[in-house]
Amino acid sequence: MDFERVDMREMTPEELIEANEMAQIVFKINHTMPNTDEYNNLLKELLGANLGENSMVMAPIAGAAFDHIKIGNNVYINSNSLLMARGGITIEDDVMLAANVQLLSNNHDEYDRQVLLCKPIHIKKGAWIGAGASILPGVTIGEYAIVGAGAIVTKDVGDYQVAVGVPAKIVKKLDQEKFEK
Repeated sequence: MDFERVDMREMTPEELIEANEMAQIVFKINHTMPNTDEYNNLLKELLGANLGENSMVMAPIAGAAFDHIKIGNNVYINSNSLLMARGGITIEDDVMLAANVQLLSNNHDEYDRQVLLCKPIHIKKGAWIGAGASILPGVTIGEYAIVGAGAIVTKDVGDYQVAVGVPAKIVKKLDQEKFEK
């Protein structure tokens, strides 16, 4: 899959206004008591219908293009997440992200820093991403896969696989039958 190129100099006035409004909502989220109606309403304002039922994103959060994020049901995203979503981020049901996880669906062109190179990130059902892990553009994390703490994931991780390290490597495969109850 090729990268989608987004030239930030070509953003429309409407896109700039929307980006500023998202930044203001993120600021409010980061300064509001979690697990309150006010906090939950701000999350809904930021993510709209793209926030699944019984899902929680804990402050503080940072990122961009939150309108390119889709979060399934029963997802838990711990504090200090960085969600750079210009390329798109899909998080399926029952996913857990530990603290300090970075989902980076875009990167800058090495010669023209105003151009973003974007590829979607897809985290499938039941996956668990360990603290401080970074998932890079174009990566898919398989169903019930585990990404170890501090890993930098540059390639897909298959269903039920465990990936650790820098760069992340597959170290084992989980017993699929233990998930089928």
